[in-house]
Amino acid sequence: MCFLIAVVELIQSLVFLGNSMNLVRYFLNYMHYPVAQSSNMLTNFVGISYLLTIVVGYINDSYLPKLTAFVLYATIELLGVILLTYQAKNPNLLPPENETPSTFQAATLYIGLGAMAIGIGGTKATMPTHGADQLDHNKEGLISSFFNWYYIALMVAGILASTLMVWIEESYGWGWSFMISALLLCCSISIFSAGFSLYRCKKPSGSPIKRMIKVFVASTRNTNDTRSVEVHQSVKEQSYAKEKSYNKFKFLNKALNDDTIEVAQVEGTKSLLGLLPIFATTIMLNCCVAQSMTFSVHQGNFMNRKIFNFTITTQSISLVPLVVILVFIYLVEQSKRFYGNNKAINKIYEPHVRMGVGLVVSSVSMAVAAVVEYKRLKEFNEGNLMSAFWLMTQTLLLTFSEVNVVGGMLEFFYSKAPNGMRNLCTSLPWCSNAMGYFFSTMLVTACNSVSGIFGEAWIGGQDLNQDRLDLFYALLSFLSFINFIVFVIFVRRF
Repeated sequence: MCFLIAVVELIQSLVFLGNSMNLVRYFLNYMHYPVAQSSNMLTNFVGISYLLTIVVGYINDSYLPKLTAFVLYATIELLGVILLTYQAKNPNLLPPENETPSTFQAATLYIGLGAMAIGIGGTKATMPTHGADQLDHNKEGLISSFFNWYYIALMVAGILASTLMVWIEESYGWGWSFMISALLLCCSISIFSAGFSLYRCKKPSGSPIKRMIKVFVASTRNTNDTRSVEVHQSVKEQSYAKEKSYNKFKFLNKALNDDTIEVAQVEGTKSLLGLLPIFATTIMLNCCVAQSMTFSVHQGNFMNRKIFNFTITTQSISLVPLVVILVFIYLVEQSKRFYGNNKAINKIYEPHVRMGVGLVVSSVSMAVAAVVEYKRLKEFNEGNLMSAFWLMTQTLLLTFSEVNVVGGMLEFFYSKAPNGMRNLCTSLPWCSNAMGYFFSTMLVTACNSVSGIFGEAWIGGQDLNQDRLDLFYALLSFLSFINFIVFVIFVRRF
């Protein structure tokens, strides 16, 4: 069953990545929006898609069974893609040359994109938890392997999206791209539905937010009760005092004096509060990842991108690191078969260790990026073009970092999530992705404002060769290292 889920996720991610990687060109060439507005539209689309995972995670935990949830969200996404297909193939729904869209044309576009965003956020929030629910939770190695294969599916989708789908869009137009996306979504729904009779499906357990609010209210009310003088005021609290989690967020223990509050509710609230700071430390990584989709592309345009007599795109350079990491993950999975009983080896594979390694490597990748950009500027000022393949090292390191952090987050948050909150907690990695992109924009703006006070803004000009992107990368490296230290502190406390 997990194999079916991995295949479905591959198809879903292929549709999302295949369109989002090049969607800015659809806004520019088909809808005739200005460059800046097109870029903002794409950023908003991706960001909203990921942020919706939190909303969907809450809905799934509270009300919707996962089987119903996936079919619903995937169908909404399919309807959005069908609408965009109809628009791309119907000249009446596209603006004339050199004219911006009419209100009706723009509304059609936004409705289609909105439906896609809901579907993407819904399936991203549903699939990881549903896949892990099919496994025996007494065997942690199985859950770890599932999330590794889940991420392999994402990477294969990224490779196909950046090659096959982009080629279709450039060669045959967006009408064909959207049509193929619609067919792929139909396939994903059919493949997922084929396993209906075999899936394990847990029923929603009600609103986790309401349960948390009840714990906070009860703990506040009982803490303010001056009539109590004993340390352990109830049988439940006396029994709970023997648990390791008793001393964490101790103010919540007073909620146990309320007859309607159970120990599991208090522990669940504590677990979520402990996970939130760890989640916050992953945002910095995604801020670094955002640079590979923006500034790195601009760097490549000022570098030598020729192989023999053929000029490649900067985006194509990322294919080699993706393949290398894909092979690496496969070898890791194979090694588990031979060393699965070795405690020292298993320690390395623990999700929080992988996350820590990923955060350290992200700092190293930005340091390498700073050195490469410094050398590029030096070569450019001397009249030489540096090879674009120097970007491959930082891309490889950043991809390795992202794989470890995101894969570790999915496993860590799923395994540590309170019962009834697993959909919500496994949505946090995607939320971190969106917040990383937004934080990147804020950091660039703040960096330019501060550096502009002391001279010229580091990356405030129109010409990258007149900017100091190397200093910005160095700043990201420093912030990433501080972020890693904070992560270690929070993990140890958890």
